[in-house]
Amino acid sequence: MSSTSKKAASTARKARIEEMRRAEKARERRNRILTITLSTVIVTGLVGFGAYYINDANKKDEQQQAAAKKPVKGEKSWNAKKLTQNHVTKSVSYPMNPPVGGDHNQAWMTCDGVVYTKAIPNENAVHSLEHGAVWITYNDKAADADVKSLADKVGKTPYTLMSPVKDQAGALMLSAWGKQLTVEKASDPRVQQFLSKYVQGAQTPEPGAACTNGIDAA
Repeated sequence: MSSTSKKAASTARKARIEEMRRAEKARERRNRILTITLSTVIVTGLVGFGAYYINDANKKDEQQQAAAKKPVKGEKSWNAKKLTQNHVTKSVSYPMNPPVGGDHNQAWMTCDGVVYTKAIPNENAVHSLEHGAVWITYNDKAADADVKSLADKVGKTPYTLMSPVKDQAGALMLSAWGKQLTVEKASDPRVQQFLSKYVQGAQTPEPGAACTNGIDAA
């Protein structure tokens, strides 16, 4: 091969290599642009979803706070100043059933979302109410589906407890310190309103007191 031919071949090879490099750089540039674009879309979507989620959570929180400020239709109230808070070792005769306050045992029922399937002592349950718990009770008139629905709700809600009270007047009843509500169905919107308003609510004589490490049903 002549010197001229060798130079021509070398030049052509360098041109091909240079072309391949330019093509590779172009691909890298396109990939970078695509990556940046996709990242931007993903981040924008995440930001949008996060904003929506936060906004939705804020709306729900505002709705719950608004509901908590309103009176619960049909609830009964007792003068909290007249509900004594002495610790006693004997049984107490309460003027309401289930009781919503008064003298009680020094030990509280564990009430961090506990569902008791048997009756529990009033004196211990009242101590739980003093700590800001809501006590949901039911009798034989309550539908099984409603009992299960409320049990599921209690299981997800700290500072609540649930148990049967056969001789109560209503099928389903919710009690807090000085407050009580009777409903016919678990789907009654006042159930959630009562919980939002009175779980560790303003009526609580001892806010922040524990609902764990109490006594459990025998």
